[in-house]
Amino acid sequence: MMKFEVVRSETVKPSSPTPPYLKYFKLSLLDQLAPLAYEPLVLFYPYNDHDVTFKPAKRSLWMKKSLSDSLTRFYPFAGRIKENISIECNDDGVDYVEARVHGLLSTLLAQPDAEALRQLLPMEIESPKAKTGPLLLVQETLYDCGGLAIGVCMSQKLGDAASLSTFIMSWAATALGFSQALLPDFNASFRFPPIDRSSAHNSAVDHIIKKRVNYGYVTKRFVFDASKIGALRTKAASANVKHPTNSEAVTALIWRCTVAAAARSNSLENLPPKLSVLFQTVDIRKRVVPPLSDGSIGNLVGYFAAQTDETGLELQGLVAQLRKGLKELSHNYAERLKGCHGSRVIIESFKEADDLIKRDDIMNLQVCTGLCDCKLLYEVNYGWGKPIWVSNIPSALSNVASLMGTREDDGIEAWVTLSEEDMAAFEQNRELLAFALVNPSVLEPVALSMKSAL
Repeated sequence: MMKFEVVRSETVKPSSPTPPYLKYFKLSLLDQLAPLAYEPLVLFYPYNDHDVTFKPAKRSLWMKKSLSDSLTRFYPFAGRIKENISIECNDDGVDYVEARVHGLLSTLLAQPDAEALRQLLPMEIESPKAKTGPLLLVQETLYDCGGLAIGVCMSQKLGDAASLSTFIMSWAATALGFSQALLPDFNASFRFPPIDRSSAHNSAVDHIIKKRVNYGYVTKRFVFDASKIGALRTKAASANVKHPTNSEAVTALIWRCTVAAAARSNSLENLPPKLSVLFQTVDIRKRVVPPLSDGSIGNLVGYFAAQTDETGLELQGLVAQLRKGLKELSHNYAERLKGCHGSRVIIESFKEADDLIKRDDIMNLQVCTGLCDCKLLYEVNYGWGKPIWVSNIPSALSNVASLMGTREDDGIEAWVTLSEEDMAAFEQNRELLAFALVNPSVLEPVALSMKSAL
């Protein structure tokens, strides 16, 4: 692994003080129930030898200045959570870290490594500081070649992957002088009012984190290009789901191959088959009535559980289970959340999921697909060009697959974390390898002229 060092760390505060009438920002109920963890994202920029404007020192100042200006609009991001009820918008600021890697960005991009990527984040994803510490942290990491990685962590108590994407795109627009291009919508707490108890954070997802953080597990990257996904969708289609989405087809295949790998390990130990439950996260902004705006900030995700026993693993059936779960979730949020009982419905759904997770006869796989449609993130330009790669850094939780769209086409890349035994079987699964490449170079689909700039 290349040598990594932190050069300096400081606090960036809003360029204008937050007015007194905005001092307390209410969390929504979904924010209260969110896990104590950070939402991560890293953007990679190759060295641009044609642009002499942004030398490293000036680039850092440019980033911090535009970040400071952005925080005046995203004022809760610079505050601190109080009793899991609200954010005190006291302008404490966000952490900004400058780091250096002694090596080439092209080396990392040629074969991305999970541990190396985690170094590019200013905070561990599962850190409990997501509750009491800074709600936003940024790390810029400079490579010897001049390439740059911008890692951002946002507390999931503040927002989800879509919220983080909105902030990053707005920050970049501010850097380019378009400060009003993307404005946040902070009205989630009006739609999902908080409950007045500090223990509301004990959610099902939080239980997964406490139970399943294990740094002995293996994380690997698999990439599905658009042509392979097309063939996979055809194979996964059925009378129940005639046109599976890209996400549904890839998720079902990963689910099938993961369960097959675990069943192989179980058979060696003469253990009985287990029920497999897949927890799927879904952006609910457009699924509630009336719908929320794209710029809505908050942990605006729902979860559904699709399940099967180890004898019901046909691809078509798994896709049908995923589609059924999505339809039921959409109905729940469109209908059951209406009126005065919405909070009770949300709490009950989280309790049901929590009870399900705690069962000993279940093998869980949580798949996060919130950034499968991430084309706009590949347009994020702070002044020195667009990113060559955007990655949601893999979690250290066992049995997790994190999906994200690719840069060049409608492909999907997945970071999958399994035990060493399960991963050995998973990565050799012939059906998986018929549709996915194991950790291909990020540079392969990039033009040769861009390669030389690395």
